[in-house]
Amino acid sequence: MRLAARGNEVSVVGAGEGEDAARRLLSAFSDLAAMGYPLKGSDVATAIRVLKENPTASIVEFFTESPFGPSLRSVVSARNNKQRLYVQTIDQHDLVFAIGPAGTGKTYLAVAMAAAALLEKKAKRIVLARPAVEAGERLGFLPGDMVDKINPYLRPLYDALYDILGYERTAKLLERGVIEIAPIAFMRGRTLNDAFIILDEAQNTTSEQMKMFLTRIGFGSKAVVTGDITQVDLPQGKTSGLREAHQILSRIEGIRFVIFDERDVVRHPLVQSIISAYDALDRERESAVARPASGR
Repeated sequence: MRLAARGNEVSVVGAGEGEDAARRLLSAFSDLAAMGYPLKGSDVATAIRVLKENPTASIVEFFTESPFGPSLRSVVSARNNKQRLYVQTIDQHDLVFAIGPAGTGKTYLAVAMAAAALLEKKAKRIVLARPAVEAGERLGFLPGDMVDKINPYLRPLYDALYDILGYERTAKLLERGVIEIAPIAFMRGRTLNDAFIILDEAQNTTSEQMKMFLTRIGFGSKAVVTGDITQVDLPQGKTSGLREAHQILSRIEGIRFVIFDERDVVRHPLVQSIISAYDALDRERESAVARPASGR
């Protein structure tokens, strides 16, 4: 297949499924441009990914039917069909769990949905929580007051807010207490009404912490819990609260789980390959452990 551009016309020369997909893609982008949709370079890769996953998908609907609202639609968008399902699920349900590897957009899209809810006055405040657990290494003494000590653990949440809302707006909302970022331990004893609550890195919560967090949800609130159950940094013998929640809450009406895998990674293409390689190694190790046991 070959593409040829002359002025504002693009010709597709070829045959088969590839030609049909290319024509559909170009036609969809033409319609989006005519509608005034602000096309970005990354939208081409997104559209190709969407059609690979679902050849019958409508590209125009994918880009225009967004739950982010007019305030953030030009800033944030889903990058594949699973991400689109994820934001739609958050929009329609009050408690959503997102489980999967790094790079799938679990935290970023949850923060974007929280920001949209705040800007559209669907929520009065945003509460972002994270367990303060070291990722397999001892960081030693951290200088400063309590805020200085916990900030390194919460930095990814700040980064997402700065990217979506901008530094100045985020700083003002943090100063006024409209956005609160804190370790999960600070949630104890509170009831959070009319809030959009996010628990990030939830695989590193204990069973007790997860139960405590989930029972903080008050009237008019929405909660999203994100994490990767293959990256648990808890001490040996401690049960991951996220893993346990997946086992005991998945059948409760009103609670939804969205499961991502390496195919949904939207970072550098190498990240997807790296995750697949480590998953294969984990399966190999599990198989090696199971073989002697089954031979007894």
